[in-house]
Amino acid sequence: MDVGLLLQYGWVLLVLIALEGILAADNALVISIMVKHLPEKERKKALFYGLAGAFVFRFGSLFVISYLANVWQVQAIGAAYLLFISISFMVKRYVLKKDSHQKEVKEKQENFWVTVLKVELADLAFAVDAILAAVALAITLPTTSLPPIGGMDGGHFLVILAGGIIGLVIMRFAASYFTTLLLKRPGLETAAFLIVGWVGVKLTVSTLSHPDIGVLAKTFPKDPVWKLIFWGVMITIAVAGWFLSKEKVDPNNEATAHH
Repeated sequence: MDVGLLLQYGWVLLVLIALEGILAADNALVISIMVKHLPEKERKKALFYGLAGAFVFRFGSLFVISYLANVWQVQAIGAAYLLFISISFMVKRYVLKKDSHQKEVKEKQENFWVTVLKVELADLAFAVDAILAAVALAITLPTTSLPPIGGMDGGHFLVILAGGIIGLVIMRFAASYFTTLLLKRPGLETAAFLIVGWVGVKLTVSTLSHPDIGVLAKTFPKDPVWKLIFWGVMITIAVAGWFLSKEKVDPNNEATAHH
């Protein structure tokens, strides 16, 4: 590869990392809610297994990207699942006003592998968007002399893979941060579930704009106005949630302060 080609590939890789980082924030928040009920050691294990599974899936999916592009059902299931857990939380907390959280914790602590499976399914729904966006960027690059992999130019494949791996690492650390934050500020839980529901709306929009469904225009998810609305609502929920939530006081620290 000459220097000009390397610079082009390097620039697209940086853009891909930024893109994956932004998309990883959605995924990380959903995953952090899914693993929050687990004890700390199991939480770390669930995040590790989730990351390992996500890597295997994303690597494998690059070989079948042309097939995955047409699987609108994956996004539809992901959208339905995210909307369900968001609405379910809101109904239990604000309509039924049942504090069933502790009971759910005791039940869910026994279901470690169920949690891991949920993490994998969540990543599956998000990954389709991320991979298609990465492919759209990579195919604008000049082809290389590398042998083709998975039906695409070897250079394109490697830059997508590198961006995806770095994105997964960002997601892993972001999920750990979000989990810690939710434990410190329990009031953020409502905002987090609202964001999960809003991400579910985004996946619904992607599903409805699929050519096989055709309810919305194919270009709608990429429309600047829709993107502005999506991120505007997302940031508003996050900022409002932060200012309306109070930091949880550790009783041990408080007792130490009195002494």
